[in-house]
Amino acid sequence: MGIEYEAGLILAYGLGIALLYLLGYLLMTPIKAAGKLAVNSMLGGCALVVINFLGNFLGFHLPLNFFSAIIAGFLGVPGVALLFLLEKMP
Repeated sequence: MGIEYEAGLILAYGLGIALLYLLGYLLMTPIKAAGKLAVNSMLGGCALVVINFLGNFLGFHLPLNFFSAIIAGFLGVPGVALLFLLEKMP
């Protein structure tokens, strides 16, 4: 039980910590992307509701269908602005 045993133990702990770090990194990347998509979807949906609510008073309406929901969900508020501009184009 000399120094080579302790060096092997330290190396094993180091490798285990490195593997845990790598596993954590690989698991956190998709979770961050899913969280960003969820926030964009909520903000885009709220923006659609607000624009349609205010549009009732101003005589404007954004149709809510599959494609507008997908655009607002993925792009968020800029997607709703895009839908607004596309609706206003002649």
